[in-house]
Amino acid sequence: MRAFYTGLFYLSIPVIVLRLLWRGIKAPAYRQRWSERFAIYPKEPSLADIWFHAVSVGEAEALFPLIRRIQQKYPKAKLLVTTTTPTGSARVKAVLANDVAHVYLPYDLPDAVSRFMQQFKPGLAVIVETEIWPNLYAFCGKNNIPLYLINARLSEKSTRNYQKIPWLIRPSLAQATCIATQSEEDTKRFAAISGDIGSIITMGNIKFDVVIAPGLVAEGLEVKARLFPDRFVWVIASSHHGEEALLLDSYQEAKQRLPRLLLVIAPRHPERFVDVKKLCEQNQLKVATRTAGEVCSQDTDIYLLDTLGELKLFYAAADVAFIGGSMVPVGGHNILEAAAIGVPILFGPHMSNFKNIAYSILQRDAAIQCQDKDAVSKAILMLYAEPSRRESLVVNAKVFIRQNQGVIDKLVEMLGQHIKSD
Repeated sequence: MRAFYTGLFYLSIPVIVLRLLWRGIKAPAYRQRWSERFAIYPKEPSLADIWFHAVSVGEAEALFPLIRRIQQKYPKAKLLVTTTTPTGSARVKAVLANDVAHVYLPYDLPDAVSRFMQQFKPGLAVIVETEIWPNLYAFCGKNNIPLYLINARLSEKSTRNYQKIPWLIRPSLAQATCIATQSEEDTKRFAAISGDIGSIITMGNIKFDVVIAPGLVAEGLEVKARLFPDRFVWVIASSHHGEEALLLDSYQEAKQRLPRLLLVIAPRHPERFVDVKKLCEQNQLKVATRTAGEVCSQDTDIYLLDTLGELKLFYAAADVAFIGGSMVPVGGHNILEAAAIGVPILFGPHMSNFKNIAYSILQRDAAIQCQDKDAVSKAILMLYAEPSRRESLVVNAKVFIRQNQGVIDKLVEMLGQHIKSD
């Protein structure tokens, strides 16, 4: 039955190419490096002891601490990191530079998968979160390449969809050496779609093992003093289409009672930087941008963070953070980086991608969930008026993170049995 899936995939290639071209209109990086997506490489084969795959920015950021730990323990191990998106690729290059090999993950076509494997001959495959590629998994199984799914998670919707195609999913997951899930709930869902609970373990979420660079908080405070003197800074992190419009209403409502308020917006996707700037200007708001190197004046309303890789720095420069993708039905984004840095956290009603973390952090009174835009403006005003409340949220969030750390240690031990030691 995998042949039927493969045939459909081949037939869809023209549509996939057209989609790359369409996305490339606003994000030129999608028009580049197509050969990698078909596993056509100009270089000689480059062997990899360990191959990690992270789809995009979020998965890559979660993976970096694990990679650094592996590099420390196995300094001679050759590492390969693949991504799917240009933004994920950019983060890998920025953070890991020349310490690892990096290409896009090829499409799940037998010939492309075979060329990819011949190019790198990975000794160990490590897939982050939820990426099930039948041909890729089959190649790993056939060639005795240990395959691990780590930080694995499944939503209710994905579980229902996968259960409709057991003839494709069950043989694929049967190739996995181990599936290490984020929660008991995820373990049950993977068991439901795989039909075998033997290779599935609940390990926890590696995102709790977030690493904050020494001096980052001090650097953030310096940025605030330089760019936003005497302002109460609210950052919206990883915002999506439709979300900025709602939160600009919240900003304008709160601004009437808090003239010192400044809003920093960091859109999730760089191709939307221009559109978000236009939206702010259409709302008669004065905008300064990071790329222009502008310092905010007293009448600046919006500071647009139109760069990649600086969100942690601006968390450290903020007085409160709203985590995007949660005011619109995207499913939310990672709240743990903001918590580790020490900024009070708000998020909206749509947190399905981080359901367990959102529930747990609210139970510990370490964040505030806002059901609508009015609740957001009220929360901003409350946090401004009550510094002690801001402090309690920060303290509780840091305790929450400490209590859930240690997953990376377990993963290093588990993966280490397949890594050749020098």
